[in-house]
Amino acid sequence: MTDDVVERYSGLARLAGDGGLPLLEEPRGCFGAAAYTGEDDVPEDALRASLGCGNPLAVADLRPGDTVLDLGSGGGLDVLLSARRVGPSGVAYGLDASDDMLALARANAERAGAANARFLRGRIEDVPLLDGSVDVVISNCVVNLSPDKPRVLAEAFRVLRPGGRLGISDVIAGDGLDPARRAEAERGAGCARGTLTAGEYRALLAAAGFGGIALTPAGDAGGGLRSAIVQAVKPE
Repeated sequence: MTDDVVERYSGLARLAGDGGLPLLEEPRGCFGAAAYTGEDDVPEDALRASLGCGNPLAVADLRPGDTVLDLGSGGGLDVLLSARRVGPSGVAYGLDASDDMLALARANAERAGAANARFLRGRIEDVPLLDGSVDVVISNCVVNLSPDKPRVLAEAFRVLRPGGRLGISDVIAGDGLDPARRAEAERGAGCARGTLTAGEYRALLAAAGFGGIALTPAGDAGGGLRSAIVQAVKPE
């Protein structure tokens, strides 16, 4: 993750911590709280800081006792919801490069009483966890912001146990979008950078070693971009 992206999201974390609504500062590509309308008892402070393009928990199939890692955890919403689903025998890790986002997430976790939610400082290209240490990797509109997506997906594969699952909400580009139009659409979406097509995403997942790859387009992010759910499995 580049320093300018980290700084931009740090500013949005400070805004949320002061009671503001960061999504109002972002264009329509980030859907935020709208993706969580079916969730019960969503922590309000964490919801206010949501800047994702979907709800990865809707497809992550979390189970009691699972260890979950959220790449780019922001204000902690997906981590807190994951912690609730995996229960006291499970653990939900959030990884973020922004100290401001981590402070916000930890405060939200404390208010929510989520003792099994843990937040780590680091970049999604270099995850500070051991090989084969988690059951599920999730992420919400963050992988597309990395300048080194192959490294991000390789790191996700590394930390997953055999049989582990990947569930990502992200932004993808249409196949016919030329580079200039794609760059213009990304500026309009706000939460997109170097966006992959569906085919490019599948190819990178396969190169990282994943199987069971499924990519399902979802909402319109404008200008030929779409949100999508990305799922894959680390072979046994």
